[in-house]
Amino acid sequence: MQDILFKTNDYVFSYRVAGILIKNGKVLLQTPTYDTGYAFPGGHVGFGETNEDTLIREFKEEISADIKVNELKWVGEIFFHWGDKSCHQICLYYMIELTDDTQIPSEGTFIGKEALEERNFDKEFHWIPLSEIDKCKIYPSNAKGLLKFIDNGVQHFVYQE
Repeated sequence: MQDILFKTNDYVFSYRVAGILIKNGKVLLQTPTYDTGYAFPGGHVGFGETNEDTLIREFKEEISADIKVNELKWVGEIFFHWGDKSCHQICLYYMIELTDDTQIPSEGTFIGKEALEERNFDKEFHWIPLSEIDKCKIYPSNAKGLLKFIDNGVQHFVYQE
């Protein structure tokens, strides 16, 4: 399946979905490749694939977890650098839940798998206590504040790196 990911000589456009998984006062985050910050797990939507199908597929591929996708929480317009190019990303964030709590560790750090642009590599997943979220470097950085108001309906944000 081809990702909705376009590249020109100067720009990248990315359509991504992410899952917000909160359990026992902790949120599941991943460490992006070549970075010390955290991001919400998810991936690029494929042509002809729904947001829900993408999240279900990504969580199964990356951490062998079955999930249920719940309500949309955030709509993000995100601008950052993708290598030497400017990237414009649309990312939709959904509340999710595990359908089987035994499929992944319920605390600490564990390793998952990632495939991007025909490369495969390991990726770390971390359960971060919500009480410590302000101490973490998270992408997008305004997600820290949005997590505090997670029950306030759908939030829209623009993030520029």
